[in-house]
Amino acid sequence: MQKKWTFKLTPFRKVLLALVGIAVLVALYRLLVGLGPTTNLSDEWPWGLWIGFDLLCGIALAGGGFSTALIVHVLHKDKYLPIARAALLTSLIGYIISMVSLLMDIGRWTNFWRPFFYWGFHSVLFEVFWCISLYTTVQVLEFGDIFLERVKILPLKKILKPALIPLTILGIVLPSLHQSSLGSLFIVTVDRLYPLWWSMLIPFFFVWSAFFLGPAMVTIEGTLAAKAYNRKPELPVFQSLTKVTMWMLIVYLIVKIFDLNYRGVTDMAFNGSFESNMFLIEMIAFVIVPIIMYAIPAIRTKLWGVVTASVLVVVGVVFNRMNVVFTGYANSVPGASYFPSIFEWMLTIGMWSGLILAYLFVVENFPILVTEEAEDEAIAAGAGMAAGKSVEA
Repeated sequence: MQKKWTFKLTPFRKVLLALVGIAVLVALYRLLVGLGPTTNLSDEWPWGLWIGFDLLCGIALAGGGFSTALIVHVLHKDKYLPIARAALLTSLIGYIISMVSLLMDIGRWTNFWRPFFYWGFHSVLFEVFWCISLYTTVQVLEFGDIFLERVKILPLKKILKPALIPLTILGIVLPSLHQSSLGSLFIVTVDRLYPLWWSMLIPFFFVWSAFFLGPAMVTIEGTLAAKAYNRKPELPVFQSLTKVTMWMLIVYLIVKIFDLNYRGVTDMAFNGSFESNMFLIEMIAFVIVPIIMYAIPAIRTKLWGVVTASVLVVVGVVFNRMNVVFTGYANSVPGASYFPSIFEWMLTIGMWSGLILAYLFVVENFPILVTEEAEDEAIAAGAGMAAGKSVEA
């Protein structure tokens, strides 16, 4: 018998729903009256919270989708299959939020359709827009395979099944392009962005950090889901993922040091300015410390150690994006300043509340946590299958 649709309204979820409702009202108000009355943006500071956090950080935090797909489907590391679906779900919801934030930040939002018909081949923003739009579409189609396991529509299932392999390939290529292109947007700001963050290698830093963020984000998400649904955390999988994150962090650190030395700006990291202090916090607390934690067996073999290091990695990537968008520009224009308005905060909080609610609903109604779903089906059928049954993801 097919399981009924469920979504328990706990007090916490009611609060999240209220925040989403407020965000919807703010979004409607912003669309009606424009950016001026609803944000603290200006010609001197055109990018704020919605771009700096919701878009740049949202897309980076959603990097678990393409990095997990690469590890599982290209490198054929099948031991990571238990986390593949959850990573896809988080990535899909994160990209949808990023698309909404992008729409909110368009001055004349009624022109959002123009890039589909007026092709600006030489624009980095054009490439970013198309890649994000296409990748979100690809993720929706990939999730369609999971959706059709619950909602039985055989004709659609037959059409979608052969397309999964090319969709998976696109799902790896497209984010690699737009993650680096987001970094490319800042290359033209050579006279404004502080030299500790400006670099011709910033596209590499953006795509590389989005990739190593993926395993860390999957670890945190998996641990929280296990706690919420009384499951056993996939600790062996998380421990194995630490090796991926650790070596990618080491490469990131080496390239960063080489880049600073090559450009002759290493001394700026130690000049005692606000920018230098923020840069040192970013590198020491959120790059070097996680590397050390991942390298110590007594820490990386414990759940608390893996989760703590992963939290540092996730916070570190967010910290980096905030430094690039805000700290790095703080003194670039004399007299210019920015702090998000109450409307900007309410919309951002509401969108991320919606992400949590969407994740909870999907996990409770679709086979996302596949390992235990397989065990439950086996027990119900009386088949006596082993707990380690493999499940096609």
